[in-house]
Amino acid sequence: MVARKKLKITQAVEAAKKLIEHDESVSPVVKDVFHSLIDAITLLTNELGLNSSNSSKPPSTDLFPSKKPKIAPGKKRKPGGQNGHKGTHLQPVEKPDAVETILLDKKSLPPGKYERIGFEKRQVFDIEVSFSVTEYQAEILKNKEGEEFVANFPAGVTELAQYGTGVKTTSVYLSQYQLIPQARVQDVLKTQYGLSISKGSVNNFNILAAKQLQNLGFENWIHGRLMNSPVLHADETGIDVNAKRFWIHCLCNESLTLFHADEKRGKDAMDRMGVLPEFEGKLIHDHWKPYFKYICSHVLCNAHHLRELQRAHEQDDQKWALKMIEFLVKINETVTQAGGELSDRRAREFRKQYRKILRRAEKECPENLKQRAQSKSRNLIERLLEFEEETLIFMEDSEVPFTNNQGERDLRMTKVQQKISGCFRAIRGAKDFCLIRSYLSTCRKNGVPPMDALRTLFEGKLPNFMS
Repeated sequence: MVARKKLKITQAVEAAKKLIEHDESVSPVVKDVFHSLIDAITLLTNELGLNSSNSSKPPSTDLFPSKKPKIAPGKKRKPGGQNGHKGTHLQPVEKPDAVETILLDKKSLPPGKYERIGFEKRQVFDIEVSFSVTEYQAEILKNKEGEEFVANFPAGVTELAQYGTGVKTTSVYLSQYQLIPQARVQDVLKTQYGLSISKGSVNNFNILAAKQLQNLGFENWIHGRLMNSPVLHADETGIDVNAKRFWIHCLCNESLTLFHADEKRGKDAMDRMGVLPEFEGKLIHDHWKPYFKYICSHVLCNAHHLRELQRAHEQDDQKWALKMIEFLVKINETVTQAGGELSDRRAREFRKQYRKILRRAEKECPENLKQRAQSKSRNLIERLLEFEEETLIFMEDSEVPFTNNQGERDLRMTKVQQKISGCFRAIRGAKDFCLIRSYLSTCRKNGVPPMDALRTLFEGKLPNFMS
């Protein structure tokens, strides 16, 4: 429905352009006014037709829900697991924590003699939520001269009463990993654990975690690993800090994640991030121009290309765009089947087909020298022509994926944080969040669960894989 309306608007705009161009009674000044109005209508129409399937807009901004996936005729799937799906279910353990024996009431049995032949067993898995208080009593000895000697308390035990590693770990896990607002973290600790902790303490635990990471050299460690990585994914997204627009930048790969909060979006902010100025590997991104200012190999995200091609097909009725979508998907499938890399001959064949589709595209959507600005479809054609190598490099390099999805996935949870909490109150909170999330994401990618990672951190250490 939306595509049909869009097509009618496009046709009307094109018809209006032709009428103005061929009407000699219209003065040049009036023509300029009409062209400006037509350009404005075109821009507004293009924006109205954008959604998460044909642009970089998130699904939450879509005006209409996406269509349900089509099911082949005669194959109505029921909810739940399908035939052949291997499900999972709870299995009993060999050594339960507690055993309760249930004896038969012999009074309820018919008269007679009975012999015990065994037990029928059933296990119940449950969670016990509680907290404990450990009191350390340091022995005091006094000699004949009246001097007193006190045993040393364990490291970190410095106050008359203080919170332990488990409390700090749980609080930071809920706040920075599960993204629960501080007031709700306070409520969880009180209602579930019986701990009355202020929001200030919750915030202080987060600050302490960030300071621990700085003191233990986590930033230097991850900067060094990222700079020496053969492939990195790059992305950025806007955040609100005290009602002002800031940005979170992300650099990552399959085993590392680094977030950086900054008031800028461009190269200055990425320079402050401290990795890209010295990076010499392959950088996968969405063609945002500041990335090209770095002297490294560049790889373009084909998920972005597919969305832009979808927009060109839906909004501009570009037939070539649909062919290019099918073609890129076919290449990706072929590369996957080949184990991640094509032969030189097969890659050359695909490049020829790629150029052939774009030559057809140039005829379908030619350059218009009279227009002040080229259409989005024409700009996309020129970009795909100019950056052929950066678009198709995934065919011949097994290290390079088809998309920048790794970067988008790692950055996605920062948008969830904004959706839940609204904004950061200060840039310090945003920077601490980025540092802690960088650490937790990297740990999880290397097989260390978030709770274990935080417990190790509050014990004054980094996980073994960071040594």
